[in-house]
Amino acid sequence: MHRAAPFFVAVLALGTFATAQEPTIPVPETIRAEGVPAIPRSIASALNRYQNIRTATFQGWDEDKPRAVYITTRFADTMQVHHVAAPGAARRQLTFLPERVLGASPRPRRDQFLFTMDEGGAENYQLFLQDRAGGEPVRLSDGKSRHASPKWSPSGELLAWSSNARNGKDMDLYVASPADPAFRRLLKEVSGQWTVADWSPDGKRVAVEEAVSINESYVHLVDVATGAVETITPRPAADAPKVAVGGPRWSKDGKAIFYTSDKGNESRRLARYDLETGAETWLTQGVPWDVEEFDLSDDGMRVVAVTNEDGQSVPHVYQTATGAEIGNPSPPVGRLSGVEFRPDAHEIGFTLDSAQASSDVFSIDLAQRPGNGAVGPLERWTESETGGLDVSTFVSPELIHYRSFDGKTIPAFVYRPAAKSAGPRPVLIQIHGGPEAQFRPGFMGRLNYLINELGIVLIEPNVRGSDGYGKSYLKLDDGFLREDPVKDVGSLLDWVASQPDLDKSRVAVAGGSYGGFMSLAVQTTYNDRIKCGIDVVGISNFVTFLQNTQGYRRDLRRAEYGDERDPKMREFLERVSPLKNADKIKTPILVVQGANDPRVPLSESEQLVAAVKKNGVPVWYVVGKNEGHGFAKKSNQDYQQAVEVLFLKSFLLGEPGAGK
Repeated sequence: MHRAAPFFVAVLALGTFATAQEPTIPVPETIRAEGVPAIPRSIASALNRYQNIRTATFQGWDEDKPRAVYITTRFADTMQVHHVAAPGAARRQLTFLPERVLGASPRPRRDQFLFTMDEGGAENYQLFLQDRAGGEPVRLSDGKSRHASPKWSPSGELLAWSSNARNGKDMDLYVASPADPAFRRLLKEVSGQWTVADWSPDGKRVAVEEAVSINESYVHLVDVATGAVETITPRPAADAPKVAVGGPRWSKDGKAIFYTSDKGNESRRLARYDLETGAETWLTQGVPWDVEEFDLSDDGMRVVAVTNEDGQSVPHVYQTATGAEIGNPSPPVGRLSGVEFRPDAHEIGFTLDSAQASSDVFSIDLAQRPGNGAVGPLERWTESETGGLDVSTFVSPELIHYRSFDGKTIPAFVYRPAAKSAGPRPVLIQIHGGPEAQFRPGFMGRLNYLINELGIVLIEPNVRGSDGYGKSYLKLDDGFLREDPVKDVGSLLDWVASQPDLDKSRVAVAGGSYGGFMSLAVQTTYNDRIKCGIDVVGISNFVTFLQNTQGYRRDLRRAEYGDERDPKMREFLERVSPLKNADKIKTPILVVQGANDPRVPLSESEQLVAAVKKNGVPVWYVVGKNEGHGFAKKSNQDYQQAVEVLFLKSFLLGEPGAGK
């Protein structure tokens, strides 16, 4: 799972509706649209500013410069790598490719960087090496398999990563030398999903993570010369609780491994594992929230850990020698990610966004100042364009907690428009994917148009099974409990009905990926309580999904949803799948799908659309021919959003003449 942008990207406003005389926008050649009315050209001008909000993401320090960073940002259709020489300096574009660049990793002791890119959203990630000065990138991978988690050795001479090149399923470990194309070998043949996390300081071993499920994972140390494996977090006894361990990092002296773990605890704490004694020391013992990421300074003196506290990111700084918490920075409230120490310094770089600020790159020097012990100020490296909009006017959400059918408390974020309303407002309930994801109250981007201009109240629930609230909450939707999070949305509909400022007769539901399943499940279970629904790359039948999702993902998904090969589980999965209940969808539906989606295949949407069409209700269907698990290319996103707004104007807001 990943912390990616929501699949239901934005639902935008339409100023006027198409008439016979009004010009319309063409359907892009990269889109297949069925049942979708012509979209008036006036949408483009109405949405232009919101569609030109940009973001920047921190990718790492350039250690060959006194103080410079690599970032990814978009100036054309896709995210590309840029170099920024100083805080506030110009962004110099380094890659110019038709596909999105998913991440970049500076090569130690070289003026080069590695980047990852796929084609058409198929997620067969390839590894490329490029000089910072420019030139053509060199592909290091095979061009067809999936390659992930590339990590440079401390010297920059070797690269280790995971790949399913052997059989298309298992993520084996590989090592290669970019300077010597002849040196490439299978480091370790494995069964399952193993990812490279870090190299030892002497470059002789790598720390890797083996993922069985979100509730079960292990840390191993692999010898680069021999492939020998040492497991430092062994499997528990059959009757003992499973443990989730993640993000292993070597201490700078090579004597310990740091990682996050929920061992004996509801949340994931930061642990230090002594390689000689096997003793674990817990650094975040007093923090009752998950540690979502951390990094260590080059001198080994500091470790910064970022905790997820009710959806907000909070950094904590500790002395590695004593575990004492010291001089914590205080960045603005929001989501902080990608934290990394600058080489040979105590300055950390990171990405930060909030309700009133698009994602940008910042840094803080954690070196304590003489006299008062305070850390350095927050420095801004990038200032992404926001389409000329005053983002300070964007609303912040209200965090609510409502009671579900069984008495459990469910958190949700409610975005209410700032402008006054003459009556109860329409509502859109949007459900995140994963299912082990979590809605975080960061920058909403284009969705702010929905709130500010259309006056729709947006509700983002973290139904049971969401991350961030402890491992017990995370497990509440596993296997035969799959219907319970749908009931959580039913209870949310009850909450909406109890609010005098919300219009219970005008409620829509939307979601992407697993959230797409949830949207479909709400449409089949509570169809009489909603006006319409939007499903983006959603699961329509768990059995066909598990049979057709890519092999490298199948066992991880079975650990969450259940094994369809078991007759009892298969019967249950069939019964709760929206496709089985598609005849109950009597309200309009919009389905969005990427043709190259490796996670939730095109067939999931095709069969759902065919079934719902038999009900005689409006069915709008949009397929991105060159997209995967959600639309990544701006031109496709723009069309998708225009369709979404026309759909909501037609069927949620009931605008006369819309969608005709």
